[in-house]
Amino acid sequence: MIRPIYLYGAEVLRKKAVPADLKDKAGIAALVQDLKDTLVTADGCGLAAPQIGVSQRVVIVDGDVVSDTYDYLKGFRRTLINPEILEESQEQVTYSEGCLSIPGIYCDVVRAKTITVRYYDENLEQQTETFDNFAARMIQHELSHLDGDLFTDHAAPIRKKMLSSKLQNISKGKVHPHYNSKLR
Repeated sequence: MIRPIYLYGAEVLRKKAVPADLKDKAGIAALVQDLKDTLVTADGCGLAAPQIGVSQRVVIVDGDVVSDTYDYLKGFRRTLINPEILEESQEQVTYSEGCLSIPGIYCDVVRAKTITVRYYDENLEQQTETFDNFAARMIQHELSHLDGDLFTDHAAPIRKKMLSSKLQNISKGKVHPHYNSKLR
């Protein structure tokens, strides 16, 4: 089912998400399907459960959307349930990020180039995997949502100040993304 994407200002985006109950296989399967359906219609490369109003530690990423730029991401899709970053590289990279919950805003964010993550896949099998470059960035961005962080929180102070009026406009509903969205 396609769900509305919660926009900047929604309380659910600032809450620390709770672990998904791995015993609730049907509930997790339904949530994962809703995330996939919603992401396809929004044309994004990742989505976290809090972005559709569900405060659980579940994210999906889909590199196909950016595979024109990053050809190595063709066919790259992951569902990460109860993910935990085990290791981050010392090496960091800067990239201009955007977010479906903050439409029309982009800013540079510094993140680890490589991460190792332990998670459950959509078959509820535990995985440990190392990701680098843009795959690592997509995953770090989505995992931040699980802790109530948004990419704009990581922007340089001057950039945050420059974005404040645009962010206020989003929180007041003065934005109309091409996908179904919700403020509260």
